[in-house]
Amino acid sequence: MEQEKLKKVIEAAKLYYLLDYNQNQIAAELGISRPTVSRLLQQAKTEGIVQIKIMDPTNGIEQLASELEEKFNLKKAIVASIPQYESTSIKKGLGEKAGEYLYEIVKDGDRIGVTWGTTLYNVACQLKQKFVKDVKVVQLKGGISHSETNTYHSEILDLFGKAFNTVPTHLPLPAIVDHVVVKQAMEADRHIKRILDMGKDANIALFTIGPVKSESLLFQLGYFSEEDLKHIHSKAVGDICSRFIDEEGEILNASLNERTLGIDLKDLKQKEHSILVAGGQQKIDGIYGALKGGYANVLVTDQFTARFLLDKEE
Repeated sequence: MEQEKLKKVIEAAKLYYLLDYNQNQIAAELGISRPTVSRLLQQAKTEGIVQIKIMDPTNGIEQLASELEEKFNLKKAIVASIPQYESTSIKKGLGEKAGEYLYEIVKDGDRIGVTWGTTLYNVACQLKQKFVKDVKVVQLKGGISHSETNTYHSEILDLFGKAFNTVPTHLPLPAIVDHVVVKQAMEADRHIKRILDMGKDANIALFTIGPVKSESLLFQLGYFSEEDLKHIHSKAVGDICSRFIDEEGEILNASLNERTLGIDLKDLKQKEHSILVAGGQQKIDGIYGALKGGYANVLVTDQFTARFLLDKEE
């Protein structure tokens, strides 16, 4: 190709592919006709000056999901393809996938139990309205804070209620109290007992894993004594519904567990759909522990976390 024509081909390609000029703008910029611009761009591809590579983010996603289902004995694994391994991307991607899955499975008469936190808030924000009848939504664990930290429990329940045409049932309690007798007194109240029973009887449960780190939402609510924190940080890999587990999924700290209000983890194992929505480097051990403990039969995660979980299992 002669030098002058090559120069024109490269100029047209740079304007089109790097600067987002359209073909009319390129024609005006270079003082040539639009059909000539089209021929120059085609020639840029033919000569290998422009090489187009399509990166399919879904490639391998179905395989990862299938491997997770097999290795962790899951009813369903859903893997979100995210552009980068950081918190905002993860929560947005998981929120979209979990929202789609709920739209698919929720039917007339279902009972949906939900927890709280930023991951669940992202799920709630992605829900599409589905015109179903006689669906109930209930809060699975207490969410009242001793600090000014927002747990998003009210927003989450309201968004779930709107999506499934129902008035949600709140659990107006803290997640953890100071003394067992306080918990026993609260659970003895017939209104509180009715709400807790609704959570126990729900056929769909949606929850996440809380990482063991000081900036995690649960740790900002003022629930824990210094002794509690020491025990948690020594062995826990995460919490499910504010109940801490080790890497094998066993519940840690019986004293703390007895002061925790909300659904018992053994009841998660009985759900038709027990849906764990979680991803990220700091949650890998917690997710692994939850799956080993058999608390979830559905997992919604991202492709990076999925790979880490499969490698860890091996």
